[in-house]
Amino acid sequence: MPAFRPRHLCSVAAALVLTVAAPATAATAAATDASLREVLFVGNNWDGTATVLKSTGDFAKVGQINVVPDKDARIAEINADPIKWIYYTSIRNEVGQGHDQYVDDMYSTPDGRSVVVSRPSFADVVSIDLATDTINWRFPVAGYRADHMAVSPDGTKVAVSASTANKVQVLDINTGKELGEFATGDKPHENVFSPDGKYIWNMSIGEVTTSLDDPIWDWTKGDRHITVADATTYKQVKTIDMRARLNAIGLTDFSDAVRPAAFTPDWSKMYFQVSFFNGFLEYDIATDKITRVKTLPANPATSTDRTTWLLDSRHHGISMKPDGTKLCVAGTMDNYATIVDRATLQEGPLVTASTPYWATVSGDGKDCVISESGADQVTAIDFGTGQKVVSVPVGDHPQRVRLGHVQADWTGAATG
Repeated sequence: MPAFRPRHLCSVAAALVLTVAAPATAATAAATDASLREVLFVGNNWDGTATVLKSTGDFAKVGQINVVPDKDARIAEINADPIKWIYYTSIRNEVGQGHDQYVDDMYSTPDGRSVVVSRPSFADVVSIDLATDTINWRFPVAGYRADHMAVSPDGTKVAVSASTANKVQVLDINTGKELGEFATGDKPHENVFSPDGKYIWNMSIGEVTTSLDDPIWDWTKGDRHITVADATTYKQVKTIDMRARLNAIGLTDFSDAVRPAAFTPDWSKMYFQVSFFNGFLEYDIATDKITRVKTLPANPATSTDRTTWLLDSRHHGISMKPDGTKLCVAGTMDNYATIVDRATLQEGPLVTASTPYWATVSGDGKDCVISESGADQVTAIDFGTGQKVVSVPVGDHPQRVRLGHVQADWTGAATG
């Protein structure tokens, strides 16, 4: 792993801060385009659909997308290849808990006419025409599983984690052509573009399907670190291994597998979750130090047996109010979500939720929206009061929830 260079990190952090207030990109301009409507895309992983909801207010259903219109062809292709079949079956039995994983992540194109979806079980990324539920293009990722994605601020690039190949591949969102790739740690997971679009941050989480979950076996989980890559050249800028940073503050038993993360508006700090921990940590980017640790309440009903926790998760899902004053945390295995004041790190009411697996922000920034994968619904929580606003039913096992756009008059595919 390349040596960490603090001076280089400070210069990168400074560049990020200076470009936060950059002119509006194509993606942000879309929000003011009268031909477009802002929505929330909810990926229903087990049934191969995406439910499209209003992005604010009552979060009412707008329409639904079939993200596996080519399912029969893909299954036939997998059945004809023994190696693909082994991985497909493994994904179903381990990561999918006995279910196929048809949609992990999704983003709309700037024109609101298509949605780009990563499909773990099919090891690919596809662009789906929202008017017809047909495929515009398909990109098979390296290896045998596609995972989290990120879209560039201008909406032209999408980065996808090829989790079994230990790399991130970056695609042209309109054509599916690969623009570049970069190596990561083991099992790349979350991707985040910097606000200026110059960098891609990737968090690798290592092996999460084994039962070697006691801290003494942590070394078996693999090489887990953050990789920061140049989003134009796809060259590695730096790596950040949280192991040394955790050890420096006495957290030697903590996992260094960075799960979901949220950045302050000026990108000076990152708040991140790690495997097995009911809480989150604050990381100062310029000083390269973990500055605060927040432990959130443990649900007395939650088993203390780590091997029963979903894919090494304890809490999985964190988002930030756009003004940077509040955090929203999904307490996955503890079956709640809560709003946390960023200044004091004091949590608000614990809002009961069934296996909440992701947290995002409503279009108007007033609410946190969590996916309840155990109840097949999404729930909005008011950032101001910390109280539940509304729950809306979606499809089977919702996971990722992303803001995006559709054409203003869209209500579902014409063929649906």
